[in-house]
Amino acid sequence: MTHLWVRAEQRPNEERVGLTPEGAAELVKAGLRVTVEKSSVRAIPIDGYIAAGCEIAEENLWPKAPSDAIIFGLKELPEDGTPLHHRHIMFGHAYKGQPAGRILLQRFKAGGGTLYDLEYLVDETGRRVAAFGYWAGYAGAAVSLKTWAAQQRGGLVGPVSKYPGKQALLQDLEEELGNLPRPRAIVIGALGRVGTGASDLCAALGVEVTKWDMAETASGGPFPEVLAHEIFLNCILARPGCPVFVPASAKTEARKLTVIGDIACDPTSDFSPIKVYDRATDWEAPALRVADHPPLDVTAIDNLPSLLPVESSQDYAAQLLPSLKTLTHLEQGVWARAFADFTKHVATV
Repeated sequence: MTHLWVRAEQRPNEERVGLTPEGAAELVKAGLRVTVEKSSVRAIPIDGYIAAGCEIAEENLWPKAPSDAIIFGLKELPEDGTPLHHRHIMFGHAYKGQPAGRILLQRFKAGGGTLYDLEYLVDETGRRVAAFGYWAGYAGAAVSLKTWAAQQRGGLVGPVSKYPGKQALLQDLEEELGNLPRPRAIVIGALGRVGTGASDLCAALGVEVTKWDMAETASGGPFPEVLAHEIFLNCILARPGCPVFVPASAKTEARKLTVIGDIACDPTSDFSPIKVYDRATDWEAPALRVADHPPLDVTAIDNLPSLLPVESSQDYAAQLLPSLKTLTHLEQGVWARAFADFTKHVATV
């Protein structure tokens, strides 16, 4: 019997989960064994999983799970160097030259385990079967607007925290923006899930958006238009051949741009389209100031959907559930394609 083990998230400020109680009930009905760890932070309570027929394990017990269990989480594992012998479903961030990703692959190689990277679960056309993109874009635009509002008051944006829902987030932003004249934003990747979320948040707050996608960026740059907007929201993943939208010279060039929201958040990738910063930001310090006079702040939080943990979990879990139902056939479909990606990359370490 296929055994799916849903682990508790161990990263600070991470309350999302990739399987809801309703989805768990469907998996149990389909004949899968589902274990869900207790969690002191998960936004969705454990009671629903109990009612769905799941087995319940103590928090962070996954290293001692049966060897045939498939461990399912979202964000990174503790960086303790231990070999990984289970099969893991998670966002590995390990295939784009990231230093931490290489270490993760070494741990899988040492333990003989397997990574099914959620970013690389794709259908026959190469499109991802599930993504947090919309809510990443929504929350990323929100943090960028918070950063801009703080600049108007002569400061740097303070810590951010989760919201019970998007209406609470919008109300908070309306209060922060107050009577300030709204900035203009440019969204790269506007037709995708991330760009749609970012554009929707901006529209809800009266922020004018210039929407660019592949047609507008096909020339490869340079793109001086980016510097002519107060806010730039990057919603495309770093990949080979990705154009540079903000060169290092932007720090000293004449510009209206004062806030960069790198929602895709790949600062350590060789293919990053933003060359003015080199590290992610976090909830305690959401923005990194990279230039003064005028200021230029970069926000790059890599778990943005956790600002709205319930809505983003429900949306993502609904997208992923059809693929989870096929875990009994790992040699086919999305799982076979993800395994091929893992095999290719782990062979390089």
